[in-house]
Amino acid sequence: PKQSGLKISYPGQIEDAISHITKLLKNTTISDRSLAILWLSKDPAAETWVLEHFGSEIIEELLSIREALDQSSPTPVLEVIQNTRANYVKRMAEKSLHGTEKKISTFSQKLGRLATHPIWGIGILAIVLIALYWFVGIFGAGTLVDLLEENLFGKIINPWVVQTVTKVITSNFWADAFVGEYGLWTMGVTYAVALILPIVSTFFLAFGIMEDSGYLPRLAALSNRMFQKLGLNGKAVLPMVLGLGCVTMATLTTRVLESKRERFLVTLMLALAVPCSAQLGVVMGMLAAISPTAVLIWSGVVGGILLLVGWLAAKFAPGERTELLIEIPPMRWPAASNVLLKTLARVEWYLKEVVPLFLIGTGLMFVLDKLGILLWLNTAMEPLVVKWLGLPAQASSAFLMGFFRRDFGATGLFIMGANGFLSDHQVVVAMAAITLFIPCIASVFMIARERGKWTAIGMVVLIFPLAFLVAGLLNKILLLIGWGL
Repeated sequence: PKQSGLKISYPGQIEDAISHITKLLKNTTISDRSLAILWLSKDPAAETWVLEHFGSEIIEELLSIREALDQSSPTPVLEVIQNTRANYVKRMAEKSLHGTEKKISTFSQKLGRLATHPIWGIGILAIVLIALYWFVGIFGAGTLVDLLEENLFGKIINPWVVQTVTKVITSNFWADAFVGEYGLWTMGVTYAVALILPIVSTFFLAFGIMEDSGYLPRLAALSNRMFQKLGLNGKAVLPMVLGLGCVTMATLTTRVLESKRERFLVTLMLALAVPCSAQLGVVMGMLAAISPTAVLIWSGVVGGILLLVGWLAAKFAPGERTELLIEIPPMRWPAASNVLLKTLARVEWYLKEVVPLFLIGTGLMFVLDKLGILLWLNTAMEPLVVKWLGLPAQASSAFLMGFFRRDFGATGLFIMGANGFLSDHQVVVAMAAITLFIPCIASVFMIARERGKWTAIGMVVLIFPLAFLVAGLLNKILLLIGWGL
């Protein structure tokens, strides 16, 4: 058959390497140029074929050509080849297609390009994070929580419920079950609705805006270089960002990643240091009430551990990293109807899935308290919590609740902080510990389902002591420098 006359010209260094390789790969049934490009792209199938059909001297020369090109190119060779092809296709499409619809505004095009720029893109990401910090951490966890928890529930609803229940239920045991310290209403419903609901609602709204604007795929492209250091590609940022909504669902979405190795690495990082929306909101709310420095310390510790563990895991995990291929839609103003529907759907999921877990967790704490087990567990954990983490003894209860759900434990610490039981120093240490804590039971079950039970057990065995080790070391360092005492 007649061969195609199409030829894409690559940058000079790559063309020189292709020319050199084609001279070595003569007399094959495959196009010399195609085989040379596949070799430079490190295509596994092409590498295997070349190794089977050529001698050791030619293989050594081919490897030296590719290695020299890799060292001289500031950008990965495969990325340069892919970008050259994409630009060629774009030019061909622009010449061939004639659209009748209104073109995207120049501002949207420029913003879309800047969002993936290696320098300006980081600036845009910083603006997005600051806006998220203000909207969720200050407005959601501060203003709205104060309005609901202190005013509506604290002054109106809870006093009426306590008065009504104590009148109707004469048994102290059952009255405590509803309106006591670990009551289904005073703790379960109040925590879930007055404290966590406004936080997750603001986060879901902000996430919906980023999602509908087309920013999330650009974030994947921007973060690709960073994830390369972890043996991943930028597509890994998508389940990790989704993990800020729900780690359980994000673990399920790791299926979009190409290899078993990548799915394992992202699952580990999700379980280790990616807080869900409820937990993140509580953390941001507590840290925002202290200072930006507290946020920087917490994010530096959590981010550093995330990168360190991810890098080490990538070194030992078998397999190779796959390259990033992702469709990037045009930037646009988010459609209010889309954002609202997504937010309402996610809030509905929270009310149906998470609130019952809060009530179950509260009931469990109530039973443990009445049986005296809670006091025994708190006493057993005191050396770790008090001496190593430098936290009050009652923080043990929050960590015990964290066994059931991390956000439930974070909420317990939130209440302690709001009541003045934690100093600024202790708040940062507590938030680092609860963020690096083992994921909720639902997440562990999902990990076992997706990666296998032994993988899930191994992650729990790794993460639990690591969280307390890092938080304890942070406590000692902050004590040494005298910060937040």
